[in-house]
Amino acid sequence: MSRLRTILAATDLSALARHAVARAALVAADAGARLSLQHVVSVGALDALRHLLNPGAAGLHEKLLEGARGELRALADEMAARYGTQAGIDVVVGPVLQEITAHADSIDADLVVMGARGAGFMRELLIGSTTERVLGRTTRPLLVVKQMAHEHYRRALVPVDFSPRSREALGLAQTVAPHAEFVLLHAFEVPFEGKLRYAGVEESELSVLRINARREATARMNELVASAGMDENRVRRLVVHGEASTQILEQEQEQDCDLIVIGKRGQGLLEEMLLGSVTKHILARSAADVLVADRAVG
Repeated sequence: MSRLRTILAATDLSALARHAVARAALVAADAGARLSLQHVVSVGALDALRHLLNPGAAGLHEKLLEGARGELRALADEMAARYGTQAGIDVVVGPVLQEITAHADSIDADLVVMGARGAGFMRELLIGSTTERVLGRTTRPLLVVKQMAHEHYRRALVPVDFSPRSREALGLAQTVAPHAEFVLLHAFEVPFEGKLRYAGVEESELSVLRINARREATARMNELVASAGMDENRVRRLVVHGEASTQILEQEQEQDCDLIVIGKRGQGLLEEMLLGSVTKHILARSAADVLVADRAVG
């Protein structure tokens, strides 16, 4: 199993974003990883503030930055007290997306942790957009936190399509959630099933095709578990017929999962488009935290 060495938690310092920092600290404590907390002050917002200042009010933006450093330092101290995790802090002014990805690169973060939303409707739009844009740009695994970090992850749902990305996602799941039980899910559909039915193919014939597809997927699932060297007592295998995003969300609830681990893309342009849309749908609709794998942790 790969290991986490460095984790970056980016926060807007809102109450809801503190959940992401707490989860990052808990994961870092488990892994013995270095933790870095970052807050980016939007250069556009700061310029707007400067424009509003009276000539005699110089220094207000410096006070703003100093206040942000104080908040971030207090948050780091709280994480140290709760989880024993010492965290470095980084407060910068600049384009939010660029600063987060640049800092992740500068510390070679094995995992980036962000909240799913900020505080209030407008912040939800802004932070959600930032998280999605970071996801689109970075090649680093991204953990999107939606829940309070009360405990270690208990049960992780890992959708698999048997591509090399599936193996990477499974390895990342074991790294980030070492105490969890794993539910491996493969959702399949018979190619051109709708067209075959429209063309008059009997339901009994379609049933045979589904049985064969399920049998093949089950065999490949067993091979995946064996190749990953997973503890059989901590693995559930699910092979279900249906559309991927629908089945993922249903099984998240039925299996009581608090983490979903999903690849950003599959193989080839078509799979990249399809899995990309599935990933966005899961990020928007799931109740659980979502760990998006794009490359294996070294």
